[in-house]
This record gives sequence, C-alpha cells and structure tokens, in this order.
Amino acid sequence: MVTQPGSSSFDAAPLGIPVVYLVDDEPVVRDALAWLLRSRRLLSEGFAHADAFDTWLQTRDVIGGWPDSPSCLLLDVRMPGTSGLVLFERLIERGLIERLPVIFLTGHGDVPTAVAAVKRGAFDFVEKPFSDNSLVDRVELALERSGDAIRQRKRRLQVARSVAELTDRERDVMQRVIAGLPNKLIADELGISVRTVEVHRARLFDKMNVRSAVELTNLLRENSA
Repeated sequence: MVTQPGSSSFDAAPLGIPVVYLVDDEPVVRDALAWLLRSRRLLSEGFAHADAFDTWLQTRDVIGGWPDSPSCLLLDVRMPGTSGLVLFERLIERGLIERLPVIFLTGHGDVPTAVAAVKRGAFDFVEKPFSDNSLVDRVELALERSGDAIRQRKRRLQVARSVAELTDRERDVMQRVIAGLPNKLIADELGISVRTVEVHRARLFDKMNVRSAVELTNLLRENSA
C-alpha cells in the first residue's frame, strides 16, 4: 500500500453526512432550529423531551461506534420530566460527549448552570433568544470536533485490530523494535538468526502499514487506548 508523505494508511475513510440532534420541549423552537440548520444545509432530527432522545439512543450501537458520522446535540436545559442536565450526565457516563458534543440552549436564569456544564465537558451554551448565525457557527465547530473524535476512535480500533493479527513472534520483535534495538540484539535476545528477525520485521511493518521503526513507534503512541 502506498501512502503519501505525512499521511497514514490508518486514516479512516470519509465520514457520513453530519446530523444535528435537537432536544427541546417547545415545537416552535425545534421547527425554527430545523429551518435554520436547513438554511446552512445541515440535517437535523428533533425530539420533544430528554427521555425520547434517551430511549432512541438506546437503540444505537454506542459501544460499536455510534455515531460514525459527525454529530452534535442541541439540548434545552429545562424541560418537563428529565432535564437536559440529567441527560447530559448520562451521555458522560456512556463516553459520548467527544463524538456527540453538546450545546446547551438556555434562558438567562440558567446561564450559571450552563457554564458549570461546560466545565463538565459540554461544548458550549447559547442563550435564548439566540443569534442565528452565531448558533450555527458553533454547531459547525461542534461537528468538526465530533468528526475528529470519530476519526481518532476509528484509527485506534484499526491499529488495535492490526496488532491483534500479529503472531507472538512478531509481537516479540515489535516490542524490541520500538525499544530501539538493532536486528543483531533482537536476534540475540530471541535466540534466532538476524535473517529471521529481518523477515519478522518486514512482515510486522507490512501488517502495521509502516515503513520504519519511527513510524511504528509514533503510530502506537498516538493510537494507544
């Protein structure tokens, strides 16, 4: 496989179409947000309350990688029943707020609460009534962050799969290659010939899609769990 300088063969394939999820108990607000997002060519999906979104979320394969396209959540702070803050805490527990950044929609009285949520990892908060352009600008930045997080997760999974496919001997060689040992010392430690080390090293590099010990070391360091 040929890669361009500075690129990685573990770079994920292009992501899917971005989606913005809207959770607000006021239909007029959801409709206005959906229209606003459409004006910037962004798809959206609305939910009337936090429990509806949470129920829908339970049908997604979060452990398996959902979302796999850039996504963000516009979330009202105060709603009947489960509040936006409670839903936000559930998202934290599920490890979703990097791949699904949360922008809180808040009234003036809820600003301190929203600020506290940002300190807990929310992407941002927007006070009602909001500026259309400013809000969508923040949404687009949140989608960029989501895409970065999804790509990073996919790269880590790809690297982990490649490591799992190595033979025991290739792993032995890999540990010593990333420790900086030359082939002669690797051969002495493992009790094999230098030629055998060279063969294992070549197969290791091929399976990990790298061309040097430096690339291998960087790949493992940047994509460690």
